Amino acid sequence: MMSVTTSQAEMFFDPMCPWAWMTSRWLLEVEEVRDVEISWSVMSLSVLNEDRDLPDDYRAMMDRAWMPVRVVIAAQREHGPESRKKLYDAIGTRLHPGGRGKDEDDLRAVLRESLDEVGLPQDLLEHAQNTPGDEIDKELRASHQRAIDMVGNDVGTPVVSVEGTAFFGPVVTPAPRGDAAGKLWDGCLLVAATPGFYELKRSREASPDFS
Repeated sequence: MMSVTTSQAEMFFDPMCPWAWMTSRWLLEVEEVRDVEISWSVMSLSVLNEDRDLPDDYRAMMDRAWMPVRVVIAAQREHGPESRKKLYDAIGTRLHPGGRGKDEDDLRAVLRESLDEVGLPQDLLEHAQNTPGDEIDKELRASHQRAIDMVGNDVGTPVVSVEGTAFFGPVVTPAPRGDAAGKLWDGCLLVAATPGFYELKRSREASPDFS
C-alpha cells in the first residue's frame, strides 16, 4: 500500500485583514479534502506599517489593529498556542462577515465577546493597549519578524508557509470550497517545490466575498 505523506502549512494572520480571513477559510476547506496539518501564527499589519506614511483612515485602522493581535498573543502566552486559532475564528467572524470593529469601542466589544465565546478570561483585554517594549509587544514583534524572515519585506497578510517555503498569499475571493480548494492547495505544493519560484500576480478587481 502506498503511504500518504501529510503536508505541512503555517499561516500567519492579522485578525483585522479581510484577505487573510479569506485565505484562512480556504485552508479550513483544504483540511477537509487533503492530508494536511495547518498551524496558525500571528503577524501584524500595525508593525508592518508603523513607520510608513499612510492615509488618515488607514492609519486610524492600523492604530486599532494593535488591539486584536496583542490579545491573541496574550492568550497564547497565558493559555497555550491552541488558543490562537480559536480566538482568530471568533474575532474574524465578527469583523469580516459580521462587519464589526469599525471604531475602537466596537472593536473592544468584539474582543470581549470573542474571549467569552472561546472561554478565555476577560482580563486578557488589559493587553489590548499597545505598550512598546513590554513582553506582549516583544512576542508580537518576534512572531511578525519570523514571517518576514521567511518571505521578505515586500508583503502584507496573509503569509502562508507551504512545506517550509513561504509566500504572500494566496489572495483569493471567494474562498474556494471542496475539490476546488484542494486543487489550489495542490498548485501551492507544486510551486513551493519549484526551486527559484517567487511570484505570480495580477491586479485585484474584487473585494473579499464573505458569503
